[in-house]
Amino acid sequence: MERDSTAGGAEDLLLEDKVSKLRAGSLHKHELAEAMEVEQEGLVEHQPLEQDDLNFEKWKPKPKPKRTLHEKIDDIKTYLWNAETKEFMGRSGKSWSLILLFYSALYIFLAAMFAGCMCCLMWSISPYAPTYNDRVMPPGMTMFPHVDVAHGFDDIAFNASDRSSWRKYAKALEAHLKPYDDGVQDRRNINCEGNTYFKQDDLEESAERKACQFKRSWLGECSGLKDRDFGYSKGKPCILVKMNRILGYLPGQGTPVNVTCGVKKGSTEGLGEVNFFPENIFNLRYYPYYGKLRHVNYSSPLVAVRFPSVQYDTQLHIQCKLNGKGIINDSPTDRFLGSVSFTLVVGA
Repeated sequence: MERDSTAGGAEDLLLEDKVSKLRAGSLHKHELAEAMEVEQEGLVEHQPLEQDDLNFEKWKPKPKPKRTLHEKIDDIKTYLWNAETKEFMGRSGKSWSLILLFYSALYIFLAAMFAGCMCCLMWSISPYAPTYNDRVMPPGMTMFPHVDVAHGFDDIAFNASDRSSWRKYAKALEAHLKPYDDGVQDRRNINCEGNTYFKQDDLEESAERKACQFKRSWLGECSGLKDRDFGYSKGKPCILVKMNRILGYLPGQGTPVNVTCGVKKGSTEGLGEVNFFPENIFNLRYYPYYGKLRHVNYSSPLVAVRFPSVQYDTQLHIQCKLNGKGIINDSPTDRFLGSVSFTLVVGA
């Protein structure tokens, strides 16, 4: 028995030795194969390109065959309605339904949000007066006739003997003075006296405010009642100036604001005398202004300026200015704040 076991053990040892040698040999063959593959790849990389590989024409994309008009029309029809897949413009009915539902909900939401914001805004502000009015600029000045503007000036140039040259100025003045007709003012506004502010703050916010009359006849020679040409046919032109409206503004701080006119550039001899109608001030009884909704029939006070002795064929650069407490008429950034400038040329 011992001999058999000894013999069996020897056979096992021999078998294990043979297996280990075989494994070593197979591993060696595997490593050798890998090395040969790497060497082969290196040879391939360094192998010169054949002439067929240098033919780049074969690599260019082949031109697509031209499609006939009939084929294109068929493609469009298929795109619009595919009978096989039951799709319209590439989408099924369910897909189109979901898209329409999504965008309908989106735009309904946006519209509701916009409406809500507008409601909140309108609820928070007053239609009669600004919610915040911390800083009110001094008033500007407006001139009539306001016909042409060039280089910052209104150009008034005409010949007294040529009706067509000044007719546009007379028509502009007549149109502006229509609401100031005496009959219109008697019907719409009340007769006020004195030279103090006409405050009506004790009324309800929405209540209509009364306005003082300003009659056209008060403008005398520049009213257009006696002289329908406003002096232009005689070489003695008239202009109208007024302060711009500012809600709640009290000009002059208790003292009427006055108007002066003079030559801005050049000699003053060509201008001569200057007349003002009804006077050269803006009466305080026309202030404060309460806005269009409450001051429905409000008529801004006017000052008519007449130049009766202008030198003919002389170009005059004239400036009319507001003067008073709190008035700015020499701003370096806004030359029309509290003043108005124009060029006047009167020919025979």
